[in-house]
Amino acid sequence: MEKKAEISKPFYVSSAPKQKTSAEIISEARKSLRTLKTQRPLTPREDQRKLFGPSSSRTPENRPPSAFSLHALNFDVPDSRPVTVKRLTPLEHIPKLPSSPDNEVDTSPPLPKPPVDPVEVKRVSSARARLFKAASQGGLPPVIRPEEFMKRLNSEPSLAKPSPPQAAQKNVFSKGQFRGSSPVLTEPTKADENEKEVFSKKACENSVSSRPGSGSDSIGSPSRTSSRPSSSESTGARNRTGNDVEYLCGTCVRLYGALEQGNMLERKCKKRASLLKALYRLIDIGSDQLSLQLAKLILALSVTGKNLLNVCKLIFKISRSENNDFLFENNSITDSLLSVVCTEDVFSISEALLYCMGALKFLSGNSTILKELLNKGLVEILLQLMKKINDANKLNKTHFSISGHLLVQLTATLRNSVDQSRQRFLCSEALPELCVVLEQHGSDKDICTNIARIFSKLSSYNDCCAALANCSGCYQLFLALLKKHQKKQDFVVRIFFTLGNLTAKNNNAREQFFKEEGSIDDVLELFRVYYELDITSKASKTHPRVEEERECVQTHTSEVEDVLIKLIRLLANLSIHPTVGTALATNPICVGLLVKVLEYKSIDECEELVINAAATINNLSFYPVRNSVVRARQLHLAELLVKLLLSNNMEGILEAARVFGNLSQSEEVRDFIVQKNVYKFMVALLDAKNQDVCFSACGVLINLTVDKNKRVILREEGGIKKLIDCLRDFGPTDWQLASLVCKTLWNYSEKMTCAALSFGEEETKALLHILSTYLEEDLALDCSSSEDLREFHKVCWETEFIPVAQQLMNRIQRHDTFLEPLTAPS
Repeated sequence: MEKKAEISKPFYVSSAPKQKTSAEIISEARKSLRTLKTQRPLTPREDQRKLFGPSSSRTPENRPPSAFSLHALNFDVPDSRPVTVKRLTPLEHIPKLPSSPDNEVDTSPPLPKPPVDPVEVKRVSSARARLFKAASQGGLPPVIRPEEFMKRLNSEPSLAKPSPPQAAQKNVFSKGQFRGSSPVLTEPTKADENEKEVFSKKACENSVSSRPGSGSDSIGSPSRTSSRPSSSESTGARNRTGNDVEYLCGTCVRLYGALEQGNMLERKCKKRASLLKALYRLIDIGSDQLSLQLAKLILALSVTGKNLLNVCKLIFKISRSENNDFLFENNSITDSLLSVVCTEDVFSISEALLYCMGALKFLSGNSTILKELLNKGLVEILLQLMKKINDANKLNKTHFSISGHLLVQLTATLRNSVDQSRQRFLCSEALPELCVVLEQHGSDKDICTNIARIFSKLSSYNDCCAALANCSGCYQLFLALLKKHQKKQDFVVRIFFTLGNLTAKNNNAREQFFKEEGSIDDVLELFRVYYELDITSKASKTHPRVEEERECVQTHTSEVEDVLIKLIRLLANLSIHPTVGTALATNPICVGLLVKVLEYKSIDECEELVINAAATINNLSFYPVRNSVVRARQLHLAELLVKLLLSNNMEGILEAARVFGNLSQSEEVRDFIVQKNVYKFMVALLDAKNQDVCFSACGVLINLTVDKNKRVILREEGGIKKLIDCLRDFGPTDWQLASLVCKTLWNYSEKMTCAALSFGEEETKALLHILSTYLEEDLALDCSSSEDLREFHKVCWETEFIPVAQQLMNRIQRHDTFLEPLTAPS
């Protein structure tokens, strides 16, 4: 009965994809096929905050500017006046001019004054701008205190003539709240205008007199040297300036609260025009802290048109400096920005919206501010805006250009937020909408690159991979964009990374991609393009003129290698599917390019690229089809793999051993292994403390023991003892490796007459002791904390290892009569 139970033929590492049990599925996958992992391409951090970075495909003349000057004069004051509710009726009485009794006296109306020279107006305006700029740098003009100015703004009209105590009570800035029923904001009086003129003159005089070396000294004035302020005076001026700015900021905060409490925000304030005019003037002070408070107030008063554009530009300008990020933290100005984004009519304020989105893009690069924005619904608001733009572009292309500018900022902001908001993307169905953007703006390299970065981040998660794979036509879309932008490396590398993630764990995704018309041909064409580019880049290091003579992609060699790494990884993952794997194994272009990578690239130059190429060849060698190109070139491949075995890179050695495990099923390759002493490397690898290395080496040795004339080499190099050591060290936790060791020893001992002579007496005793221990005891395999996995591995141990181990022990006992027989459990 025991003889009938024995397996009469040697164990053979079969490459046939026939799998009957779950244990066999895992075993086959470990022996041959496996997916590859890689690092996600890093998103470069731009040194400067601009609407469009230095790598943008947009030329400077075809994109809105990031740098501009902004002053009070840029704002349109008449536009800020509240809408008149009543329509004025025309006068019925038409006045008549009295006729002069004296015809010599000219009673005609006086002639109008000639218009002011525009050059003079511009000169005055420029002087005013320089005045405010000088004030912001050296100190505010010390003529009128801010509280006096704000009192005039909030005083009663002159006709009312309130008493001084009553006027003071009407001040809206008193203690940060209203006194009385409601504040009344007045238009500037003529006296105010005169005082403003005095203010300007004195400010100019102070500015000129305080400038070192400017003008000539008047009689009785101190010398030029003595007129310069001392360091203590300069420090005091700076302190006064800081105090003034702080005071104005506090005033703005109190004003906002008062207007909000009095329900006078938006367009409900009677003196809205006067208030806006005052706020616009304060912008020229040039303080970012104050300007942000002013912008918050201006937006709260619901400005439109040119003023909305300018206030969004103002916020954008402040946000360009990373040093100003702290001003936006815990500040409701971000609510104002998001409210602008929520507008219904996108294209009526498209330019203002562009700078608003630019500011949000900058701020989303700050993790603290980003967290606040996400809590305020940033992702959901941006996706709603994206849908509005997509729907509008489906109807007509009138606003297609500005839509592209907006989507560059929008997708960049989403890119910054994707790491902290993955579930928000899934819940909002962002992935299909992003695919729509790619369809509509496939020619826009900036938009495509931003979305590729989003997909590369999201596809690192299984749930996002499943959602993206379910997007209709995503593979066809990716292939079309790869062909269109095949020389834009930062886009290509991320699309290949995303496709590699989609096909890593989803067999349906592998099949769908393969079924897309021309999919494999397109991938292999890009393989050829970047392989040749890498060759050219490598040659240019030795011959710099080569790169000048050839027109190629302007990228660095390492970037080209990164594309090849991601591309080859995609091929390796696709080859897991039997249909795809068979097609690739019989494709001469695919195999030829992989072989060329191993030929020209050493593992010291680019470890991941060489290992990925070897792993892909390993997967393709798993399919023993008749017209396999891998099998046809197996000897040349074996020679290339020897170089990997001789390297000092353990990952490369492991990958070479895996490929030899498949190729050694051929007798021709087994002869090569013996002739080139490759088997010695495999025996030596059994000493490794790594289970995967031992498993791969054992896979080659089990194939060598199929040939009777090659079994003796196993003992010559001490292989028997090392196999027994592997069984003892790794057996309790690795049923696959334990089974493979027993099968190798079974093949080796097929024709033995005495176990002690075949294995060695000490080795035989050790082997029997280990086998009897494993067979008698109920080993608790500590392979996982999961109860289900522990139970699964226990079943595999009982069904896969125990039958082989029991047959091997029976054979040894039968041929060792001098040893006391051991009984195994039934």
